[in-house]
Amino acid sequence: MEQSAQVNIHKADTDNLPVKSSLDELGIFGALPLFRELLHVGRPNVCDHEKLLKRMSDVLESRWLTNNGPQVQEFERRIANAVGAQHCVAMCNATTALQIAARVANLSGEVIVPSFTFVATAHALQWLGITPVFCDIDNTYCLDPNRVEELITPRTTGIIGVHLWGHVCNVEALGAICRRHNLTLLFDAAHAFGCSRNGVMVGRFGRAEVLSFHATKFLNTSEGGAVVTDDSEFADSCRAMRNFGFSGEDKVSSLGINGKMNELEAVMGLTLLDHSKEIIANNWNNYLEYKIGILDIPGVTLIEYDEKEQCNFQYIVVEIGEDAGISRDLLHDLFHAEGILVRRYFSPGCHRMEPYLSLFPGTEHRLPRTENACARILCLPTGTAIGREQIRTVCALLRFTVENGAEIQARWKRQLRSVAESGSAK
Repeated sequence: MEQSAQVNIHKADTDNLPVKSSLDELGIFGALPLFRELLHVGRPNVCDHEKLLKRMSDVLESRWLTNNGPQVQEFERRIANAVGAQHCVAMCNATTALQIAARVANLSGEVIVPSFTFVATAHALQWLGITPVFCDIDNTYCLDPNRVEELITPRTTGIIGVHLWGHVCNVEALGAICRRHNLTLLFDAAHAFGCSRNGVMVGRFGRAEVLSFHATKFLNTSEGGAVVTDDSEFADSCRAMRNFGFSGEDKVSSLGINGKMNELEAVMGLTLLDHSKEIIANNWNNYLEYKIGILDIPGVTLIEYDEKEQCNFQYIVVEIGEDAGISRDLLHDLFHAEGILVRRYFSPGCHRMEPYLSLFPGTEHRLPRTENACARILCLPTGTAIGREQIRTVCALLRFTVENGAEIQARWKRQLRSVAESGSAK
């Protein structure tokens, strides 16, 4: 990825941030929040406004706003170069890209996917009339290859692995399974642009991988996605399908939809690509700050990255264990009351969302690790919109709430009971 000599990343003001030291000071019990300006898990990175606005002005002057313009083509070239793939086909969003990839791959019947993922992974298949078969995860929170093989039936046509929080699936084991059973292997790589496994960049695995450039991703085009692949025929089919199936000026050769990325989105991506190294360095520094701040908090485990591999470090993920003395869900509500918008990535699992809850009742019984993760995982704020002192304040709050977890939970239950009793009295 390219690096610019200058970067225009603005961190929010971190002066004089308060720290909570008693239960009466907690926002969940009616006190003022720690942060009036909300801290988000995925507040968009927006770098170098001047360069971005210049590029947007050039697009407007050109009057070429969409339909595979020069900015989209340049963005595709740079993404393909960054991951080492032969082809990048930019799309309007990653969900559409996944649907197109699944259709080009001729997936049908059943496709094995994790339930521990954003629901779009399953929706993309269901929308095409393909049945998502939910598989459990291993200790990396990605698809468990040992469980995958148990779910293969005569109707199975493929596997879609999900690289989660920048952690890459066991691509070797999944590839071997697909070869043994003649299945197609695709990857939802929404979290993993800029990440590697055994020195190989995400974008080179399976028949194709789908990237996301949504606003919450470390590299964003506001909305956007892409299919990356080394298969030229696959890429050509994706290009046609994203443009209504056109294969020439007036010739439609196949079924297609409008899945194109526009020029203004592309220049957003190009501008952030210029500063991708700085953004990753910022994320890395945030990760190290959290690593220090969370150290030795009872029952709180930071999901660590393999520092030998390349990574975007976009996600700060903790697992809240029983030793924490306070539930993950109460921590979620408590942090929100302080203006810290932590996220439960992912809860509930797809198998407990509709239409899958009704279509496949009882699925939870074969997803014990997924169920456990759904109840314990919490994602904390990071990115270029957060500074060191804010991270230290978040960690201090986490430490305080865990140390006083039993008392907080007891008071919270009393508060809920009081509210319920006053409501029934009316």
